[in-house]
Amino acid sequence: MKILFSPSESKSLENSCNSLHLETFLFEKLLKKREFAVKKYQDFIDKASKDELKKLFGIKNEKLLETLDGINIFKDKTQKAILRYNGVGYEYLSYPTLKKSEQEFLDNNMIIFSNLFGPILAKSCIPYYKLKQGEKVDDLSFETFYKKEFSSSLDKYLENKLVIDLRATFYEKFYLPNVKYYTFKFLKNSKVVSHWAKAYRGKIARELAIYQPQDEKELMDIEFDNLKIKEIKEIKNKKELTFEIE
Repeated sequence: MKILFSPSESKSLENSCNSLHLETFLFEKLLKKREFAVKKYQDFIDKASKDELKKLFGIKNEKLLETLDGINIFKDKTQKAILRYNGVGYEYLSYPTLKKSEQEFLDNNMIIFSNLFGPILAKSCIPYYKLKQGEKVDDLSFETFYKKEFSSSLDKYLENKLVIDLRATFYEKFYLPNVKYYTFKFLKNSKVVSHWAKAYRGKIARELAIYQPQDEKELMDIEFDNLKIKEIKEIKNKKELTFEIE
């Protein structure tokens, strides 16, 4: 099983790993492509004005800008991606409270779609950074770049695997699977939830780490807490599971 997951805007400042080693990331053969995108970001922030940085980072706070001043993606200390991101989805995933075997499962089977680094494994060590969702650097659109350069490799990597896509819709701009995959939709009182969808994606990811299903039957046998299956819809290679929140 492979889990596709979104990053979060909120990130921890803690570091437990040495500096960045892009050669250890997924798809080593695409190292130069990833280096190009990351270097483009670093070159831009090295010369950007305060206003340009605020736009790139998606912030207005001067104090926060001071905290971010001097970021060096290639030299700064790093943290495992699944611990670097600490938004709502990661809060409900609660990685540190999982058993070691469950953590290792996520480390090697969760693919996080970073706005800067593209598709990376949960165990990949990344530095603290800020990049507003959808923001360009000069003429470089990160989502368009990664979709063009990495989609073929992702399709091969995910072939014949149980693929669970728990990403926010935006990240389909980075990659839209050409293999069979499953998505989750959440309703409350028959209405689609938005904000709380992040929390439930985190909860689902946690349950998947615990049960580690390897096929559709094992996936469907999981009784997710406070969720009742309402509808299953198949559209081409996507199977959408709709749950009512109880």
